[in-house]
Amino acid sequence: MSRRLELEGQKFGRLTVLGFHDVDPKRKESRWLCKCECGNKRIVRGWKLTSGHTKSCGCLNKERAIAASTTHGLSSEKLYSIWKAMLARCENKKHPAYKDYGGRGIKVCDEWHDIRTFIKWANNNGYKEGLELDRIDNNGNYEPSNCRFTTRKKQTRNTRRNINVTIDGQTKTLSEWAEIHNLKVNTLQYRYYRGDRGRRLVRPVETKYRHGQAGGDARC
Repeated sequence: MSRRLELEGQKFGRLTVLGFHDVDPKRKESRWLCKCECGNKRIVRGWKLTSGHTKSCGCLNKERAIAASTTHGLSSEKLYSIWKAMLARCENKKHPAYKDYGGRGIKVCDEWHDIRTFIKWANNNGYKEGLELDRIDNNGNYEPSNCRFTTRKKQTRNTRRNINVTIDGQTKTLSEWAEIHNLKVNTLQYRYYRGDRGRRLVRPVETKYRHGQAGGDARC
């Protein structure tokens, strides 16, 4: 008999292996007790885990079926991906972007934990193929009053404008600091990515006068 693989503690899709359960008496296959991200537990054959055949307790297929029955074609697949990514950023501590979302206290509202509610909102609020989900207030939660669909270019612009910067103990976005100091947001963005911080970030724009000329070149 071949040596049994040790799967305890490993994660396959949404399933985390809690421990060895038993050997199927008929098929002589190892079975493992797993816990799904949704909280359900399920006994799964080892080869189904390692081969990628089984990735959840069944909730994954259920969610996909709901998405497919709520919308049609590619839009349903894309909205499903947007929904899953939103939840992962806010709730999965192992997600690469968690520190910028869930780690900062940003949450997904209760009603959007139901994919059907999210898809219905998306279809009623201008969703089209190719658009991205964007938060109006970069410090706010994912909820109907704070979200919209926009192009990736506009989303990137909004994110850059809403970078949080602390000056003299006060934390505000680049847009807010620009308004307070009567500066252009683009100027603060340029300075910020150049490395300027603190009062230097919001200093007045200098004007370089050329000899014999009344005008001059503005310098950041």
